Amino acid sequence: QVQLVESGGGLVQAGGSLRLSCAASGRTFSAYAMAWFRQAPGKEREFVAAISWSGGSTRYADSVKGRFTLSRDNAKNTVYLQMNSLKPEDTAVYYCAARGGRSLYIVGYVYDYWGQGTQVTVSS
Repeated sequence: QVQLVESGGGLVQAGGSLRLSCAASGRTFSAYAMAWFRQAPGKEREFVAAISWSGGSTRYADSVKGRFTLSRDNAKNTVYLQMNSLKPEDTAVYYCAARGGRSLYIVGYVYDYWGQGTQVTVSS
């Protein structure tokens, strides 16, 4: 089992920045690909970013490319989502997810473990 706890959400003005963290406990963190998804009210969950087990590969949704950066520190069992130039349309609950294996995936159904989510609200 892997337990994931997100933190770092909050309220920020458009153009501002936030850094989300996802702390993992349980099994070997470095053996897991990690990802962030988000869900806005009335909308389906969507992919935001993913990172491979080593951190050597990353993928981003087109909507956040160039603004968000995903990284991981395997020594701290933590992944970080740095979000810059935030827009009101980034408002959502952000979820961290983990999947065993070396590959990264952009579809949510393949991820085995999920956190409880952290709210990000961007005001205009």
